[in-house]
Amino acid sequence: MFRGGLSFFGTYSSGGIVLRQSKAFSLRRSAKMRYDGTMSESNPAKSDDHAVRRGFVYCLVVATLTAITLRLMGRIWWCECGRLDLASWDIWTSHNSQHLIDPYTFSHVLHGVIFYWLLMLIPDRYVGHRRFLIAMTIEACWELLENSPIIIDRYRSVTISLDYYGDSIANSFSDIVACGLGYWFARSFRWTWSVVFFVIVEVLMLITIRDSLGLNILMLLTPIDAVREWQSG
Repeated sequence: MFRGGLSFFGTYSSGGIVLRQSKAFSLRRSAKMRYDGTMSESNPAKSDDHAVRRGFVYCLVVATLTAITLRLMGRIWWCECGRLDLASWDIWTSHNSQHLIDPYTFSHVLHGVIFYWLLMLIPDRYVGHRRFLIAMTIEACWELLENSPIIIDRYRSVTISLDYYGDSIANSFSDIVACGLGYWFARSFRWTWSVVFFVIVEVLMLITIRDSLGLNILMLLTPIDAVREWQSG
């Protein structure tokens, strides 16, 4: 009887220890999920809203710092024409890349889609919740490089952008925001939707302006005369 009582007490005590350890682990896990900005089991909507707001702030901060850097590099804030048109759809005019939106804005949306899936290949222990900030930083670095003399001259010498003299600061700011929207799209939907969206945007750009993200990369790295002739036709 006494031995049975001790056995029962030991079992009960062990169960209590396991229960307390399990509860403590759950609390730590919930805290970590809230810190990472991922969906919390206790309040998924609140955690997700927090992650979206934080991502939006990241995007604006990175875009603002890039704008300041571009200004220090001597870039202009807006199109020299002075017109307050928000968009310019003709890539053959001097207005291209000088207003907030142009056909190439959509290629920057695709940047965000690509960055999301590439960064998802990196284990969480290396990047954690910083994937979005990394993506925005990469996009900002590209905007700075794209507006450097070496890339501007490269565009003018091997692509159809013969009259390209760099982006306005407003256009670069918009491109970074567009990248953030692409990242959000890829994060919000299944990977199949990212593939469908990518293909649709590329095809529409090829049809409407005879250029796309894929062709842009191809012509920058290994220009092909036949492609350039087709684009200029």
